[in-house]
Amino acid sequence: MNASSHFLGLEGYAHDATPRTGVLLVNLGTPQAPTPAAVRRYLAEFLADPRVAEYPRWLWQALLHGVILRVRPRRSAHAYASIWTAAGSPLRVHSEALAAALQRTLAAHGDDPAPVVALAMRYGTPSVPDRIARLQREGVRRLLLLPLYPQYSATSTGSVLDAAAGALRRLRWPPELRTVNDYHALPGYIAALADSVQRHWAQHGRGQKLLLSFHGIPWRYVRAGDPYYCQCLATARLLRERLGLREDDAPVCFQSRMGRERWLEPATAATLRALPAAGIRRVDVLCPGFAADCLETLEEIALRGKAEFLAAGGEAFHYIAALNDGATHVTALAGLVRAHLAGWAAAGGDTAGALAERQARARATCAAAP
Repeated sequence: MNASSHFLGLEGYAHDATPRTGVLLVNLGTPQAPTPAAVRRYLAEFLADPRVAEYPRWLWQALLHGVILRVRPRRSAHAYASIWTAAGSPLRVHSEALAAALQRTLAAHGDDPAPVVALAMRYGTPSVPDRIARLQREGVRRLLLLPLYPQYSATSTGSVLDAAAGALRRLRWPPELRTVNDYHALPGYIAALADSVQRHWAQHGRGQKLLLSFHGIPWRYVRAGDPYYCQCLATARLLRERLGLREDDAPVCFQSRMGRERWLEPATAATLRALPAAGIRRVDVLCPGFAADCLETLEEIALRGKAEFLAAGGEAFHYIAALNDGATHVTALAGLVRAHLAGWAAAGGDTAGALAERQARARATCAAAP
């Protein structure tokens, strides 16, 4: 076998093709259906990622296949079924709508040609390698990778970077790559969060507290250098400043704990159960770490969290939806994309005249090739 066969080429590639710029949004992923079998396949990929579960491989594989994948799929399938829509998984539906809205906004900005926007899922489909290969077939030579995680964690953004690196490693001629590590303090993102809260208050009234619930990670990861915890606190602080709130008005908590080791605290579930005893009977909950509504926001918070709060004596619980494809969110991401793409085309030296000349040379060279 020739060594070059390990690298993927482009069938029928045209050497005089016009180079394009691509933007790849990446979200976590979702099962194909709310069934135990589909959830098992999804969890097997997700939980096998060493970025997600940093344990000795031999120990984790034994737990994963011996216990977790035998028990958790059925329970998780029931949770997915409680939020599934006629259009499919909420995360997939909202993420696709966000990608389409971002494409329209970038096209309307006047760039010629506008960047090509695509969506991939870190786990499940469409996969990161498949999407990158497709973008390359569409002529993308410059690629901006935008994980839809405002706060960086090795468990999320870091894993997306791993997947992209693996995909590029297999390509014969990988595109140039830029990445967005995080946007936790992006003014447009903070403004979009504040706007969503204010619109909710205008429509439904204001609770006694605005709980800011972020996804959790083990404390061990933070001590190892993961910036996620600090970035969550920074997002919360900037949002409070924008809304004119004190820290006690909008406390931070962390959800989605897994396993027995110590995770970021305080835990969202425990906080919701304790609030009524402290005299807090009306609460609003926002999840600023989720770009699109998904299992963790719609089932864990809006359904299960609400039930726990009311069972503990609460009277009114309101979940404030994720930013999804809202106009302020799309505007913020479009600005982020344009900032990261700035100067890139000029760096290639391809003015209209230079591009036409290069394409003519490529056609002549290919015509004379054996």
